[in-house]
Amino acid sequence: MKNLKNILFLFCLLTTFISNGQIAAEHLTCEMTENPLAVQKQPRLSWQLVSKEFNTSQIGYQILVASSEEKLKNDDGNMWNSGRVNSSKNLHILYGGSPLKPETKYFWKVKVWNQKGKISKWSKTASFRIAPDESDLNPIWIGAITKADSYLPEGRSYHSATYNREKKQAIINASDSLSRRSIMLRKSFTISKEIKEAVVYISGLGHYELTLNGKKIGNSEFAPLWTDYDKTVNYNTYELSADELQNGENVIGVLLGNGMYNTLAERYTKFFVSFGPPTLFFKMKVVYKDGSEEIIKSDQSWKYSKSPITYNSIFGGEDYNANLEQKRWNSKGFNDSNWKSIVVQEAPKGVLRAQTAPPITIQKRYDVKEVKELKPNFYVFNMGQNLSGFPTIKVKGKKGQTVRVWVGEGLNEDGTIGQGRSGKPYYYDYTLKGDRVEEWQPKFSYYGFQYVQIENINYKKKKDKNLPTLVDLKSNFIYNSAGEAGTFESSNTIFNKTHELINNSIKSNFQSVFTDCPQREKLGWLEEIHLNGPGLMFNYNLESYIPATMQNIADGQRENGLIPTIVPEYVVFGGDFTDSPEWGVTGVILPWMYYEYYGDASLLEKYYPVMKKYVDYLGTKATNHIVSHGLGDWYDYGTHAAGYSKNSPIALSATSHYFYGASLVAKAAKLLNKTEDIQKYETLTADIKTAFNKEFFNPQTKSYGTNSQFSNAVPVYMDIVEPQYKAAVMQNLLADIKAKGDRLTTGDVGNRYLFQALAQNGENETMYKMNNHYDAPGYGFQIKFGLTTLTEQWDPRKGNSWNHFMMGQIEEWFYQSLAGIVPDNKKPGFKHFFIQPEVLGDMTFVKATYKSIYGDIASAWEKKEGKLILKVEIPVNTSATIKLPVPKNTEIKINGKIARNLELGSGKYTIECEI
Repeated sequence: MKNLKNILFLFCLLTTFISNGQIAAEHLTCEMTENPLAVQKQPRLSWQLVSKEFNTSQIGYQILVASSEEKLKNDDGNMWNSGRVNSSKNLHILYGGSPLKPETKYFWKVKVWNQKGKISKWSKTASFRIAPDESDLNPIWIGAITKADSYLPEGRSYHSATYNREKKQAIINASDSLSRRSIMLRKSFTISKEIKEAVVYISGLGHYELTLNGKKIGNSEFAPLWTDYDKTVNYNTYELSADELQNGENVIGVLLGNGMYNTLAERYTKFFVSFGPPTLFFKMKVVYKDGSEEIIKSDQSWKYSKSPITYNSIFGGEDYNANLEQKRWNSKGFNDSNWKSIVVQEAPKGVLRAQTAPPITIQKRYDVKEVKELKPNFYVFNMGQNLSGFPTIKVKGKKGQTVRVWVGEGLNEDGTIGQGRSGKPYYYDYTLKGDRVEEWQPKFSYYGFQYVQIENINYKKKKDKNLPTLVDLKSNFIYNSAGEAGTFESSNTIFNKTHELINNSIKSNFQSVFTDCPQREKLGWLEEIHLNGPGLMFNYNLESYIPATMQNIADGQRENGLIPTIVPEYVVFGGDFTDSPEWGVTGVILPWMYYEYYGDASLLEKYYPVMKKYVDYLGTKATNHIVSHGLGDWYDYGTHAAGYSKNSPIALSATSHYFYGASLVAKAAKLLNKTEDIQKYETLTADIKTAFNKEFFNPQTKSYGTNSQFSNAVPVYMDIVEPQYKAAVMQNLLADIKAKGDRLTTGDVGNRYLFQALAQNGENETMYKMNNHYDAPGYGFQIKFGLTTLTEQWDPRKGNSWNHFMMGQIEEWFYQSLAGIVPDNKKPGFKHFFIQPEVLGDMTFVKATYKSIYGDIASAWEKKEGKLILKVEIPVNTSATIKLPVPKNTEIKINGKIARNLELGSGKYTIECEI
């Protein structure tokens, strides 16, 4: 008995030793995703570390990977037992065990050792599933009509927004209407044994909604994400729970819509492109507990019927006739004898790939904020927030009555919905079945809107018995479900509201791709990604989104190396609107930026040929290393009309981005040890720099180009200016800003370079003055108008879109300068970083947080009673250097103790000094 007590005492002591909060592994991910359902055969595993102690780091880890949860629970890593690995690395650990099988789920956990040699408990169990081999998918595509019989337009030259009504209608009329119709497909199957697991692989183009026994599977909208369907076709993977399948008959139901796969439609369209009529690939693998398997897939046994969605267009809206509903069509016992047999269709040309980027979902819902009855039974509703999405209506009325719902960003002078700038006509028609209160929302179309207009209705109360009554109205804000990574707040009202405006616009355009606007174009213009890149990465979790963006860029690259301005390139605009270096260079900058923020060189490795090929392409367009084409500093500010760069030479802009691209290829070659390329691209970079300075630098005036803000800021930021002239060029830049009343003259391209040239060269007070006002150009001017999203032009009365994030480059300054969270490029992914806040103007506090891949980083400073109080949080297994805006001999206290060493390990700290 005494021995038993001693054993129990030692066990309790050991448990305390292991689990008293020394260190723990949490947030396990595979390929930067929690429990992914479709990864490749040699995935990378990562985890974050937490500890309540200071200066905590990892010195070793052990990973177990098992073929079953039961085995893992018993510490049997039958697929991989790494043993103790002495390493501080906790990110991107390459799987090193037995070969993994396609379409198979594996379970894993990890434990770690801290710097004192103390061991953690095992982490919670995580999982990953290996994607099928393409040959195993063996897709059969089915639908209502073949591509050959559809007579849809071929090619990408249909800029339909410029067509007259007759030309547009002639193209539409030449096609078969069935090729544009939403259809329902169903398949009945029987389950007669106990199920171990069931997994679905599906791609419904343009978009689909999947149901099993009448219940929607997943919560995504507009799945799968858009791609160039001639190059890549995404499929989605779903694991089904045992209770979603029932013994006996089960029914798969799929609803198909057009999306970007097939944009041919009446009403407003920006362009016509068609890869074919709506089409479905489906495969479900059912594994039974007795070890047997069954495959249910799209084939000739499926049936289809036209859906109640009588019109659907990503650009024009959606119509729904509730009288065409077929009750329980996607459930068992339904009589489908009047349904037609599907036809096997021509497969899309693109490679079928697992969608690894997060889905789009409904993220927020808004109720009516204000309602106006402009005339009897004519209502305009203000939903309070401009957004990307669609409304949900609840309505009651007679069978056959139709409610038309108009949506828009702004109002005309008479108070009605205005779509003149955003693409018209766009609306939704809902035809009632006359059965109590009916609720409806679109499935295959979204728009940018804040206002909703509905005519010929009662609202809430039944005033006119001959009209339907709108019982309730909501707006649904849809955007990518990647999740938010950062927060920012300050004592400055303009900056807080600016942050809000920009992020509402980012969210509105955070769709399958980063779009320019959520209404009239919905196109993936590339420049905004790299120019807003740091702000995007501080605000959102883009670890699994950017790889999909790079796949789209690679798919879009032409044989000659050109990366077009928009990706996917559904329409070819031609000229500078197809080929502009400031846009195309995104394919070079983005993999490098991804490496800096996430410490992951995989995109540099995978897309190095894309990067190199694009820089080589620019070389073919250069004369003596000077590139002269493109849009330049698009929408630069002045008295001129917005558009092409007017303040600065286009060649200066194009050549500087050629230099930028070449310098990053040289850096990538060095990092990846591409020995044959290092000298080539380092020499090219030097040659472009020499040519640039010879062509654009004036040694007499010490200025570049036209001496515009863009002309001088770009060579300063990109380090093209020779060191002996840098101070003089900066003085010219500052003189122009002052001459313009502390206002900017840069545009879409130049803003980032201007902001960062100032921020990185000790001119943050100038940045503060330039942005802390309510005039145009400036964010405050838009705030003054009461807007809730950032607009395309500084003056919202001009331009088209009221929901553009391209001018949102100040986010980088908010996080890196005001809050002072700065990555260390020598230790990427925030393995080491700097906290170096700027205390500016009359600001009294700034606080920001950032969910780095290592964990939470926080920086919050406050000016109080002559003191600067800075509170910081540093994740486990990282370190930070604190730099304060005070003289060197200032006494500094950290957590109440005088300190001279401002190199800090993990933990939460309060730092105080006089200011």
